[in-house]
Amino acid sequence: MNHLCCWQVTGLYTPGRGEITSLDAGNIDDILNNAGVALVNFYADWCRFSQMLHPIFEEASNIVREEYPDATQVVFARVDCDQHSDIAQRYRISKYPTLKLFRNGMMMKREYRGQRSVTAIADFIRQQKVDPIKEIENLEEISTVDRSRRTIIGYFEKRDSANYRTYEKVANILRDDCVFLAAFGDVSKPERFSGDNIIYKPMGENAPDMVYMGSLTNFDLSYAWTQDKCVPLVREITFENGEELTEEGIPFLILFHQKDDTDSLEKFQQEVARQLISEKGSINFLHADCDKFRHPLLHIQKTPADCPVIAIDSFRHMYVFPEFSDLA
Repeated sequence: MNHLCCWQVTGLYTPGRGEITSLDAGNIDDILNNAGVALVNFYADWCRFSQMLHPIFEEASNIVREEYPDATQVVFARVDCDQHSDIAQRYRISKYPTLKLFRNGMMMKREYRGQRSVTAIADFIRQQKVDPIKEIENLEEISTVDRSRRTIIGYFEKRDSANYRTYEKVANILRDDCVFLAAFGDVSKPERFSGDNIIYKPMGENAPDMVYMGSLTNFDLSYAWTQDKCVPLVREITFENGEELTEEGIPFLILFHQKDDTDSLEKFQQEVARQLISEKGSINFLHADCDKFRHPLLHIQKTPADCPVIAIDSFRHMYVFPEFSDLA
């Protein structure tokens, strides 16, 4: 959903205190790291759209606080980007207001794009508090898992354990990228030959399972492994997700190809994995349908007839890779 945002607008507003936590360089890490869910309003006082959002944001905070009184469960916070330009730069904020979701200090890639109303914002937080993990009551349910989606399954002796708490933390962060399942006690026992266990079921009926071999209580290792499985190295860019991908703030390396040209896509994926895996996180590796993205192709003097075409988009310029045949 498109929203009105400020780049250069004048106005005056002094935010009320409400239930909003003001963040600065001295407290931001401590507050966000200790919050299960935090919704942060990055605003500028001169922006009238920021001014319009303040009372709505405060009222939504008050409503949510009544439902989740534990201050560590949900935090509503704000950053004055004029006073704290270092924070705005750190999180690549370029328009106001911007609402970003954080989980345990980690900023989620997708910003809040719902309606800027009290009800919509409160409902959004309620959705974020829904448990992303579905409990398995019988191992036979595994045979009915939707193999068109990436799935992570955890087998635990008990729910109240450090192993499961780490799994739960990872699942909350990657809830939009994978399906998460869990089995406990006697139900999970046949899969716990040497203790608690986590597996990944890739897409495809015949794709073999992959087992997590690291420490189940080490969040960094567990998250890195799960993210690698749940978030494809090469993602498809569409008109629906293009703005979200742009807001991640890193350049694009895009393969433009015909939709039915899977050979070029497979070759591109292989070479990205072979040559550029170390750049994951600093470059977005993407593929796009030539016919749907005719306009970007025109910017580089190409048409769908020229596909497959590889280009770098730095958001200021596009640079074309000379020959696809030279990829390897």
